[in-house]
Amino acid sequence: MARVELKNVTKIYDKKVIIDNVNLTIEDKEFLVLVGASGCGKSTILRMIAGLEDITKGEIFIEDKCVNNIHPKDRDIAFVFQNYALYPHMSVYENMAFPLKMRKMKKNEIDAKVKEVAQILDLTELLNRKPKQLSGGQRQRVALGRAIVRNPKVFLMDEPLSNLDAKLRVQMRSEIKKLHQKLQTTFIYVTHDQTEALTMGDRIAVIEKGVIQQIGTPHEIYNNPTNKFVGGFLGSPSMNFINAEIKENTISINNKTFELNEEQKTKLNGKKEVIIGIRPENFNNETSNFEFNTDVEISEMLGNSQIAYFKANNCDCAVALAPDYKLDKTIRLKLNTNNLMFFDTETTSLL
Repeated sequence: MARVELKNVTKIYDKKVIIDNVNLTIEDKEFLVLVGASGCGKSTILRMIAGLEDITKGEIFIEDKCVNNIHPKDRDIAFVFQNYALYPHMSVYENMAFPLKMRKMKKNEIDAKVKEVAQILDLTELLNRKPKQLSGGQRQRVALGRAIVRNPKVFLMDEPLSNLDAKLRVQMRSEIKKLHQKLQTTFIYVTHDQTEALTMGDRIAVIEKGVIQQIGTPHEIYNNPTNKFVGGFLGSPSMNFINAEIKENTISINNKTFELNEEQKTKLNGKKEVIIGIRPENFNNETSNFEFNTDVEISEMLGNSQIAYFKANNCDCAVALAPDYKLDKTIRLKLNTNNLMFFDTETTSLL
């Protein structure tokens, strides 16, 4: 059982807290994605699991065994780096065989394992090439292959697709997911790309400034973010946030007013101000009970949709529209006010 558990893990650099009391459990065979902006500490968490960074406080367990004082090579993990970390003077075959040679495996066993993994990753015809003769996607597959041949308990991947072009990233996302299903091993994957997080993870852990803000399935986190940061981080375009005043159980958006329902009144509990959260795709709701007009500032065509930007209560907003929607200078937007999200103006927590 390749279960990974972090208990009260903290990392401090030069008196600055980088990772703050993280508690996290990654179940056996799970694909967990650590996602957050650059510098939030997600790669540091991965490196502490690998043993490449010391832990200031707390404990890390792999298969119920504390690994705090166990050397990285003895943790039975494989690390796939952002920059591939291939040996330039070695062939693809030699790069993939290297970790097995370090284990002093027999030559015929190494040969069989390398060729087996090369076939899985469609690298058989490239085994005699050097890294400089490969494309970015091929190099990334070699890096994955070098990790797979070791048959580790846990795969750790640190932004492995960030150096690839957009089309290749989409292809490699699919390949890594298929690989996970085939290998049935625990994967812990770090990215700053929210699309990767939503499409790849069984669960997602959203991190801000060294603190895990929310853990859940992509569906849970997208539809029920725990706070404004999580709501705004996941989704493209991101969630709209509209500042609004509450007067006699009513709220106005661009001078058009709607009344709160009983559940919303209970949630808001007499508050005078609130932040309304609305996903761009929820502005043109077929079950709408509230409409308002607004001027379109700019628009973008994305092929399968178009995005129009506007202001609501002087807050910048975006709406996702059908590609054939005929935009005028003014647009009429429709909302179902019963489905709105409300965030506290002080704590930013979901109410």
